[in-house]
Amino acid sequence: MDIPAKLAELGLELPTPAAPVAAYVPVVERDGLLHISGQLPFRGGQIVTGRLGADMDEASGYDAARLCALMLVAQVGGAVGGDWSRVERIVKLGVFVNSTPDFTAQPKVANGASELMESLFGETGRHARSAVGVASLPLGAAVEVDAIVAVKRA
Repeated sequence: MDIPAKLAELGLELPTPAAPVAAYVPVVERDGLLHISGQLPFRGGQIVTGRLGADMDEASGYDAARLCALMLVAQVGGAVGGDWSRVERIVKLGVFVNSTPDFTAQPKVANGASELMESLFGETGRHARSAVGVASLPLGAAVEVDAIVAVKRA
């Protein structure tokens, strides 16, 4: 699995994995699973903020979810030491969408993360998922995505 080549083909670059903003670690590896803490959308070093249904539309939310997924991939890369062959399956994504009570397109927003995982990892990137609307997210982020990833043991 040549993730760097796939990223280049999509015109994407992995960001530097984000450091935690509170008392937690970004990734825990246990029993062949990476549990990846929620990742926020960064563009140009800044968090993409906003609320779907208020000051952001579905397309902007999709893009924010995609940026979160890119940060998840950066965290995975760090956890496996760049050895992408260790990735066996993207098991599950949890997508949290900062949205108004009447906004109901959370699944479409979440597709930004899901479709990137499938584009990068192929069938291995197909996963279970939840997409949830929330009243607010840390630092005003528009979207936050966490993940569980199955990996071969080192």
